[in-house]
Amino acid sequence: MKSKASAPGKVILFGEHFVVYGIKAILCAIDKRITVTAEKTKERKISIKSNIGKLELEKNISLSEINSPLKPFYYLANKIIKNHDIGIEIIIESEIPLGVGLGSSSACCVAGAAAISRLFADTTKEEILKLAIEAEKTIFQNTSGADCTVCTYGGIMEYDKESGFTTIESQPNFHLVIANSNIEHSTETIVAAVKEFKAKNEEEFSTLCRNESELIEDVLKELKDNNIKEIGNKVIQNQEYLEKIGISNDKLRDMVKIGKNRSFGAKITGAGGGGCIFALTDKSNLDNTIKQFKDNNYDCFSVKIDFKGLDTF
Repeated sequence: MKSKASAPGKVILFGEHFVVYGIKAILCAIDKRITVTAEKTKERKISIKSNIGKLELEKNISLSEINSPLKPFYYLANKIIKNHDIGIEIIIESEIPLGVGLGSSSACCVAGAAAISRLFADTTKEEILKLAIEAEKTIFQNTSGADCTVCTYGGIMEYDKESGFTTIESQPNFHLVIANSNIEHSTETIVAAVKEFKAKNEEEFSTLCRNESELIEDVLKELKDNNIKEIGNKVIQNQEYLEKIGISNDKLRDMVKIGKNRSFGAKITGAGGGGCIFALTDKSNLDNTIKQFKDNNYDCFSVKIDFKGLDTF
């Protein structure tokens, strides 16, 4: 018997870093997916295969002994089958670049939790999300759960530390052109650097937090009207705040400048220091924005908001 599930990646549209200090973030699922296939086996082992490697282990091994990005899948499989006299084979297929802030790990955890658990029971999305967040904590201990939530339910959401998640009911019709800097970065290191900036510049940081909060409230209004040009202006404004807290660099600035040439606005998405930026477009300027990046030898692709979320089949 096989079970198959897929989950979308995600983009943080507004609020990265500031969300750590109680400001809202806006994020959306994107139509690039991770697909996981799970199958029971008689071999009583947990076997995981993906484009980033393989892992094959006996059941009930301590997680502290596993040094692999596939650890969340082992956690899920072992939790679910440890009381069954069987093994499991897991195959992972990805359309999402890894390690660039587009939610590949969260999408993996959501699709993995769904595919594995549904070999044994008709689990709900709520149960799958809980499992996915548990699995993600094996590699990102302090995860907020925001990424797993949007990967599970799809669409566009606002999130803050106090109130959690709220689905934004409007369905804005824009495209994002994602461009990859191909610079490796450590989210943990960059978050620590922003914390240090805050400590040295308390007054400036407080002002930036207030400005970001006001910007996001404005964006929430513009989303209801699908006012892409004004949302683009807010994208540009948000990038200015990210520059001030020190998460940019010359290459990211160059990419943002290229993106702004033809789009409505461009900014870093995620931790910064590397990873990706996005440019906000619609059909009128999508192709020209992609051409701008490709003419400058940047890897890029376009996405739309994924409103489906987790899919099982």
